[in-house]
Amino acid sequence: MYAGTNRGAIVTLTANPSLDRTIELSGVLLRGAVQRAAGVHEEPGGKGVNVCRALAASGVPAVAVLPGDNADPVIQALRTTGIAHRNLPIGSPLRANLTLTEPDGTTTKVNLPGPELGAAVQESLLALAIDACGGPEGTNPAGWLVLAGSLPPGVPADYYAVVAHALRARFNAAAPLLAIDSSGPPLLGALLHDAAPDLLKPNGEELSEVTGVATGDALEADPSLAAGAAMTLVERGVGAVLATLGARGALLVTAGGAWLATRPPVTPKSTVGAGDSSLAGYLLAHTEGRTPPECLRQAVAHGAAAASLPGTTVPSLDQTDPGAVTVTPLELHPVPASSTGRGPATPTPKEHS
Repeated sequence: MYAGTNRGAIVTLTANPSLDRTIELSGVLLRGAVQRAAGVHEEPGGKGVNVCRALAASGVPAVAVLPGDNADPVIQALRTTGIAHRNLPIGSPLRANLTLTEPDGTTTKVNLPGPELGAAVQESLLALAIDACGGPEGTNPAGWLVLAGSLPPGVPADYYAVVAHALRARFNAAAPLLAIDSSGPPLLGALLHDAAPDLLKPNGEELSEVTGVATGDALEADPSLAAGAAMTLVERGVGAVLATLGARGALLVTAGGAWLATRPPVTPKSTVGAGDSSLAGYLLAHTEGRTPPECLRQAVAHGAAAASLPGTTVPSLDQTDPGAVTVTPLELHPVPASSTGRGPATPTPKEHS
């Protein structure tokens, strides 16, 4: 179990949560065929919810903020499993996502768009997240606010940047650290509108998307190139980049250095939520005051443990094996001009007070 410092809870905001149903197939998925399920799992989901579940599994204080009526299956599941949460009733059902896993770990995921959130709901959800970061009277503010996952219909792409600015305006120097884990327009919108997160957690494809460097496959195949791409984000004001590189492990880049973490392959059961567990592992170690390489080590250990579990099951700390992870310092080199054909996707952000 977790035995960290008293730095406040970790708050996650999931604007587009879901009920995640995972069906385990006994054989290879055959398009157009009738197949029997070998097992079924159902969990409350969405990136921020998954991070919160993984932290709670290790006893780390965490609160999930999300839209959803009290009687919605997602909210009921959080209540049943004892996950601390603050939900905003919206009068519409939340989405349900479907995942199909094959015996070799191959995963097929179908995500629904989610209910449309109007401007008034967006403002109320932002206020609920900021309020959750304040902590109970007489306690420390939250240590982190994690903005994670996709945005539902009706929510503008810069919503995470709006939340980031509101957070810093509310708490000033005492503001919780900010982590962002998203993709597509919400990720680009956050960076283009100066969210300047303390931690960004892309995969190879997302790292390529926000830097204009090479392709996701090329970055996963070349950790040095990926580190150079991540460094361009650090130079633009991102505090640290935790980039997952698939089978090649993960890397962490900060203004103070870069590290690559690898471990022996695990037998995958489902890769859904492995990245969310990696982020939870990093946050857990950071809250304990660990060094950047140790935070990276725990992130990879958490991600590997999650991949070895069925469905969207999250690991507890005692199910991870950080000793199996090798962390190696990387030398940072300028990104070759031939790798930046699309140009950087983000401008230089302004300084925050």
